[in-house]
Amino acid sequence: MNELIKYLLKFGELNSQEIDFINSKATKHNLLKGEFFSEAGKVPKSVGFVLDGVVRGYYHSPAGDEITRCFIEENSMLVDYLCFENETVCEDYLQAITDCSIVVFSRLSWNALSEHVAGWNIIKNKVVQTCMYQKSRKGPVISQDATTRYLEFLDNHPGLINRVPLSYIASYLGVTQQSLSRIRSKIR
Repeated sequence: MNELIKYLLKFGELNSQEIDFINSKATKHNLLKGEFFSEAGKVPKSVGFVLDGVVRGYYHSPAGDEITRCFIEENSMLVDYLCFENETVCEDYLQAITDCSIVVFSRLSWNALSEHVAGWNIIKNKVVQTCMYQKSRKGPVISQDATTRYLEFLDNHPGLINRVPLSYIASYLGVTQQSLSRIRSKIR
């Protein structure tokens, strides 16, 4: 759980007792490939942090197609925070696309941090802002041509190309898998 503490320390200071308390409220969990961390139509029950693996955020279009919104990699928070905080149903799915090792906080444990860690609300607000910014910046800019979107994906997520099915990358980029194959063959 050292990765989680290093991540939190980017946003504020924690003393050793606070770190121990945070660790006591967190549980390690394995999320197997294909399992959901949260699902559309349900209220998110927990906040996670990815230690190892990749999670895909996606939704269903009106036509029923799966549209990949984002990829959540190591050292990132894992939650639909607005729905978690407001206890409302979410519209997206968060699904492991590799076997994942995550740290999980239940709602009760997450809320306890605000009561027992002096600077927690400041840290939490900065973490949430970072998550919101990353979520808003993760989607490709559809006005760009497909090759530019793919090259940007490679720059922003260099380690994902060999870990994520091409169909998910194509969905994320807003192109067909065949188009992605043509783009990849031109670049090589």
